[in-house]
Parts: sequence; C-alpha cells; structure tokens
Amino acid sequence: MSDDIWKRAEIESPCVKTCVIEPASRLCIGCLRSIDEIGGWSSMTPDERRAIMQELPNRQGQLSKRRGGRRGRLG
Repeated sequence: MSDDIWKRAEIESPCVKTCVIEPASRLCIGCLRSIDEIGGWSSMTPDERRAIMQELPNRQGQLSKRRGGRRGRLG
C-alpha cells in the first residue's frame, strides 16, 4: 500500500513541539502563532495559512525577554 494517500497538498504546521504561550504577547514561543491561530489551523484555507506563515518571522520581537529562570529571580 502506498503512503501517497496520506500526503496532502497543504501548508504544514509551523509547530516545533515547544508549546508554551508567553503571557505578555499571547504567542507560542515555539511557532510564534497565537492561541486562536493554533486552534484554528486545521480549518484554515491554504491562503490563510500562507498569510500567517509569512507573518511569523516578524513576531519574534513581540516576545518578552527571558529573565533567566531561578537565577534571574535571585540575582
């Protein structure tokens, strides 16, 4: 049996399996999508997905700088 039936002609998810929502920006620190975008990804059109994918590189600056975990709190 061929795996061709499982191949889909659609834009893949940008998920990198680092799923943590940063509170200030409400973006995932792994893929940079919003909670709404993550939840709605499977029902989006290819054009909607493509638009989000093009916007993702610009979102990195919206994440807050990390404080260094425990060391940052003690320092």
